[in-house]
Amino acid sequence: MPFLWLLIVGVAAGFLATRILRVDLDTPSTIALGVLGTLIGGLLLRGLVMMAGIGAGFAGALLGALLLIWAWKTWAK
Repeated sequence: MPFLWLLIVGVAAGFLATRILRVDLDTPSTIALGVLGTLIGGLLLRGLVMMAGIGAGFAGALLGALLLIWAWKTWAK
């Protein structure tokens, strides 16, 4: 099932990428580029998310604190 999902997402990504970049490719090349792009992008994104777990938590905490301080300064006066 994961292979089928990878194939479906890869075909869609390849089709959209060739349309966005205005590249004229045949169907097998579009599918191959989409599937390979999905593999590479998925692996890179998963790696970045795993490495940035603590950083993302800190960024979320900082944004939450900024929002809370802004709300307090705006409505507490």
